[in-house]
Amino acid sequence: MSSIAHTSSPPRVISLIASATEILHALGAGGTQVARSHECDYPPGVLGLPQLTRAKFKVHGATSVEIDRSVKGLLEQGLAVYEVDADRMRALAPDVILTQDQCEVCAVSLADVRAALCTWTDSSARIVSLRPHTLSDVYADILSVAEAIGRPAAGAELVASMQSRIAEIAASVEGRSRPKLGFVEWIEPPMSGGHWMPELITAAGGISPFGVSGENSPWVSWEDFAAADPDILLVGPCGYDIATSLPELEAMRGHPVFKSLRAVREGRVFVADGNAFFNRPGPRLVESAEILAEILHPDVRTYGHLGEAYVVWPT
Repeated sequence: MSSIAHTSSPPRVISLIASATEILHALGAGGTQVARSHECDYPPGVLGLPQLTRAKFKVHGATSVEIDRSVKGLLEQGLAVYEVDADRMRALAPDVILTQDQCEVCAVSLADVRAALCTWTDSSARIVSLRPHTLSDVYADILSVAEAIGRPAAGAELVASMQSRIAEIAASVEGRSRPKLGFVEWIEPPMSGGHWMPELITAAGGISPFGVSGENSPWVSWEDFAAADPDILLVGPCGYDIATSLPELEAMRGHPVFKSLRAVREGRVFVADGNAFFNRPGPRLVESAEILAEILHPDVRTYGHLGEAYVVWPT
């Protein structure tokens, strides 16, 4: 489908994934957004937009193991994890709908959107589905969104800026020792970070002992943690901010393997805002790389993220 770059008025854009919302605003097109998903929370101004989705499981107040059990239960029944308000979406008359087909667990999926649109016989809305697995994919998605809304130059500029900033981080830690950083993307059951996370860890001057670049995030066991014995542990669960993560981590204190890990013994366990960083494949992956560089090489890089984007966990 062709771009709408030559239409006389700005497009009406619905974003049903948080990373796409951030991309849209980073492109200077925040004013085109007319609705959001329940997960879109940045920049804060989007919270005033109509919310078109909801999770079919309990989120607030649920533990990581309860959320995992609920999601797996829905998937085993062949049910969607999220619900889309199709009637309200149609009433907003969007020109572009941003969604994703990378993960049916993380956010509203392409299949969910198509199901919502199946009765629209009069719609010409363009669906742009993001599918990031690597940093290159993230850049390609940014260009796709920019092209769809008629701002290709802004897309190229944003991608170039992100690439330049990440390259500068990598250059600043070049030639230094590379600590092993074990990233925890989900607490119970434990999962590490795949996709773009190994690339970010490498760029920040570290080694990822678990995830593989471009592949799905792997489940890990306590035996895996013991075998890798990372120098640093960074906990940034998908969808969790720091305040939500901290109580969940208390259950880990008594585990014998956890207490034996080098990172725990040496007080190098950090908790980050996984909802804002790392797990959201958009412009703030640059800030994610900065956080990693601060943690891995605090004597070289300081960006001021400590205390806000991440904290030291008192082990």
